[in-house]
Amino acid sequence: MTFIAALQAAVTAVPFDGEPSDAELDAIETEMPLILAEVDLLDAQIMTIDRPANELDTRRVRRARNRVLAERRNLTNRTGLTQAGGAA
Repeated sequence: MTFIAALQAAVTAVPFDGEPSDAELDAIETEMPLILAEVDLLDAQIMTIDRPANELDTRRVRRARNRVLAERRNLTNRTGLTQAGGAA
């Protein structure tokens, strides 16, 4: 009978330390404005769950949705500029 644990050491030679790498932290930092905009949108939507939405709530959700779209556009434009691919 062979044991799986003996084979696992060969598969996972580098132990996972649980910390994000520098590249992952940079990616999170780049996406932080979008993450915050999505949190604001979620907060605005949560406020309207248990009651009928009035005009102020509708504007708040619309502004938050527009901010998410703007941050997605900005992130797409930013990452498009930093990618290297040889294209002019």
